[in-house]
Amino acid sequence: MGMLKEFKEFAMKGNLIDLAVGFVMGAAFTKVTGAFINGVVMPFVGLLQGKDLTQWKFVLKAASTDASGKEVTEVAVKYGDFISVTIEFIIVAFVMFLVVKAINKMKKEEAAAAPPEPPVQEVLLTEIRDLLKK
Repeated sequence: MGMLKEFKEFAMKGNLIDLAVGFVMGAAFTKVTGAFINGVVMPFVGLLQGKDLTQWKFVLKAASTDASGKEVTEVAVKYGDFISVTIEFIIVAFVMFLVVKAINKMKKEEAAAAPPEPPVQEVLLTEIRDLLKK
């Protein structure tokens, strides 16, 4: 039963819950970014070659029919998909960098906004009060 209690304490800590929320938000953000890349950015990149980026490939062996009449599938290196995923990764990484940078800036502002120390007179009066209580 001790392990169950220990797991419950671990699961209820703020850091684990924050991590779970961050993971879910990251997955959703990746879907949004993927839709943006594939729907908005890639058509413009595809204009460079006149076809969709996912169709960019280097054909090693073209599709054909062998002597028995059986179709042989095409063998190709599909570098267009790789370029698409790489662009998506760079955009996600850049946005995450900006998010972390903004969070760190907010943390610094919180630390700077700490209340100032009380004047020396108040500190001395507090010490006198505490000594009189003894």
